[in-house]
Amino acid sequence: MIRTEKEKMLAGELYHAGCPELQTDLAETRAWLVRYNASLALGTSDRRRLLAERLAEVGADAVIRPPFFCDYGYNIALGPGVFLNFNCVILDVVSVRIGEGTQIGPLVQILTADHPRDPEVRRSGLEFGRPITIGRNVWIGGGAMILPGVTVGDDAIIGAGSVVARDVPAGATVVGNPARPVSSRSG
Repeated sequence: MIRTEKEKMLAGELYHAGCPELQTDLAETRAWLVRYNASLALGTSDRRRLLAERLAEVGADAVIRPPFFCDYGYNIALGPGVFLNFNCVILDVVSVRIGEGTQIGPLVQILTADHPRDPEVRRSGLEFGRPITIGRNVWIGGGAMILPGVTVGDDAIIGAGSVVARDVPAGATVVGNPARPVSSRSG
């Protein structure tokens, strides 16, 4: 059976993002983002209702402060009490799961989209995604970047401005570019 480009995308396989089905999905998400990003003056319950229109899961008391940017929205699952501050970007060509009570600073980028390393394949326009999972009670400082395929364990801390290219163990604190563990936590 021949799979659609969307089915390939969702499975993390090479796909063409320019196919009509995915372009329609992107256009629908752009229209939703216009509405969501105009909702800053609304109460959190009204913004939650808007989030529930597009995201895969929105746990109780989850908050995303607009402006917010994503590719599709339907691949994003927020646990209860998740908080994303202003100007976060989630490129969600595959699953992004954010666990309960996680706090994410402004300008954080969570990027599942990836590209082939072979220049000929890349030139063909094919791309793929690798899922990102962020555990419970994680704190991600402003301006951090979480790269494709990363898993962040429960209770971890990602320092502001860090670029996270590898998995982060539960309870670890990582900082820098590339993000590396630090020996102890304060506070």
